[in-house]
Amino acid sequence: MPLKADLDAIDWKILRELQGDGRMTNVELSSRVGISAPPCLRRVRRLEEAGIIRGYRALLNAPALGMDVVAFCLIGLHHQADAELKTFAERTRGWPIVRDAWMVSGESDFLLHCVASDLGTFQTFVIEELASAPNVDTVRTALTIRRVKDEGLVAFPT
Repeated sequence: MPLKADLDAIDWKILRELQGDGRMTNVELSSRVGISAPPCLRRVRRLEEAGIIRGYRALLNAPALGMDVVAFCLIGLHHQADAELKTFAERTRGWPIVRDAWMVSGESDFLLHCVASDLGTFQTFVIEELASAPNVDTVRTALTIRRVKDEGLVAFPT
């Protein structure tokens, strides 16, 4: 698969390190990837400006914050015209319970990652918001039992 960006081995090391710990200092990062701090910072800025590094955020412990229910919803729409798909995608942005949303191929049209404080809150969302949304045909839910893997979104070449 061709890369969409011209990255060398140092760039890949920088990305791997930052995906593992986005809070480290530039000095620490430069030490880990084996270059001095000024060129390391220039590389990070170039990766940010190119949109390869989209941003930085804190990863929160949802159960410690009282958000104990994690579920996935597979949504099928009655009509899959481009305007209908865009309308539903936009609607997901207004649902705080939906933390991540993907348009997918196959039997469903969307996959939603949902986090709620409790089962009742999630059920109310599914019944009153999701299933009753315009153009929604099917809603299939899967409650999670436990997370078994938690890696960054990008696997790196070895």
